[in-house]
Amino acid sequence: MPKLHLPPRRRTVPAAAVALMLAVGAWPPSVRAQSEAAGAAVPRVAGKVVVSGVVPDEATRAAILARVRELYGAERVVDQLGIDKLVAPPQWTQHVQRVLMPELLQVSQGRLRINGNVVEIDGRAESETVRQQLLDRMVTGLDNPTYTVRDGLRVSAPAQRVLDAALARRTIAFEPGNARLTPLGMQVLDELVPLLRQFSGRRFEVVGHTDDRGTRAANLALSAARAATVKAYLVGKGIAAQDIETSGAGPDRPVADNASPEGRARNRRIEFRVLA
Repeated sequence: MPKLHLPPRRRTVPAAAVALMLAVGAWPPSVRAQSEAAGAAVPRVAGKVVVSGVVPDEATRAAILARVRELYGAERVVDQLGIDKLVAPPQWTQHVQRVLMPELLQVSQGRLRINGNVVEIDGRAESETVRQQLLDRMVTGLDNPTYTVRDGLRVSAPAQRVLDAALARRTIAFEPGNARLTPLGMQVLDELVPLLRQFSGRRFEVVGHTDDRGTRAANLALSAARAATVKAYLVGKGIAAQDIETSGAGPDRPVADNASPEGRARNRRIEFRVLA
């Protein structure tokens, strides 16, 4: 049951404000929590595609609805899309239509959000190939350096589910403000090593995340450094270096509200993503 949801933004923001949500079946708690924290309604219309939010004019509204109906079928689309006096980035409607591509039908349990010139997508892709092709198509289709694509897609593979479950209630902890593991962080990695050895020969990515305190540039650097620390620790425990890639997402993919200490703690995390 895919759902597209476009939450409204405050009138004080002088930019087009459209966000698209996609889901199959029940929404994961993290997706629903983030949507509600952003002030977005989360409609439940079984089997329907819900489009809501605010756009600058009737022409934009009509173009977006036409594209969504083309993708999902007119009989499945519920129109909750409004109009307000907003200023859109140049050629914004055309860029939104380029993002609404057929490959989105291969994403489940996730969302696509387009806020001004920031595109965020998360959820589950059928394979790493599907994930990479979709992201490549988005970047190529936009062909505009002023747009940012934030990737939160995960691969719906058994190995990925096993890793997700192993880390569900564990935190790979670091000392505040740097990339040094705490004893507890080392313990969690030690417990993870036997599982990673079962995946010998498979490639995976270690992704560092931070909360939103401090500058984005500093957080990107810190998250990358922490991912590199995790890789070095695992290699020291016998995991092949060539099987591990690293990256830092900084504050760009929160799983909780940064307004509370608990939410910031959840956002400071290490994620493992199976690549092949």
